[in-house]
Amino acid sequence: MKFFLYLIILLSLFSSCASRNDLVYFQQDSTSLNTAFELNAPKLQPGDILTISVTADDIRATTPFTLVNAYQSGSLQSTNPFIPTYTIDENGEIDFPKLGKLKLQGKTRLEATSFIRNQIKPYIVDPGVNIGIQNFRVTVLGEVVKPGTFTIDNDRVSILEALSLAGDLTINGVRKNILVVREENGQKSEYRIDLTQRQSLNSPIYFLKQNDVIYVEPNGAKIQSSKYTQNTSIFVSIAGLIITIIAVIVK
Repeated sequence: MKFFLYLIILLSLFSSCASRNDLVYFQQDSTSLNTAFELNAPKLQPGDILTISVTADDIRATTPFTLVNAYQSGSLQSTNPFIPTYTIDENGEIDFPKLGKLKLQGKTRLEATSFIRNQIKPYIVDPGVNIGIQNFRVTVLGEVVKPGTFTIDNDRVSILEALSLAGDLTINGVRKNILVVREENGQKSEYRIDLTQRQSLNSPIYFLKQNDVIYVEPNGAKIQSSKYTQNTSIFVSIAGLIITIIAVIVK
């Protein structure tokens, strides 16, 4: 009886063990790496909130292209400039001072920067333009240490960086089938990535886009453990007691 009891315990332990291939990231193979951010840079889309600042050698020349905060003026404005925000509307446009409606949807941040600079050049010699995406955020859910939504300071963020912000995967997270949900042009798409394979570094979703959602599913051991309740523990204890009593009687 004890032999069978020990055998059941050993089988349960071995069945819950994960192999090295299930846990180790980017396992060595012959895959050549050619990840290029420029090929997968996020495109601006309706709803994006942008900060746009214009600079020049003569700061006075930038005044027509800058929205001025009514609460800032004079020396305060020069030492602590107000940087306005612009929201891309449903038509993919922003309303920019002096220039009017500008179509930015579908452009990368760098392309939009170059586009606005060219629009300003007829008015300012060698203008500087800087664009930031204020609402660039990604959400990480599932088997990670700290699930949540994270706001990113720039638009160059990889799936590894996002998982790092969430504290990395737990031991129960499935590394071979991570889901990324992405919305583009009003349509949601699903992508899968296997972080145990080096070829995942070449994936089109290795670099994330604004509002991406990452989901890490639980492995079999976590699913099985979630089935146990307090009542199940009581039943297991009773079953163990009965087995012990039977073993003593048989002896």
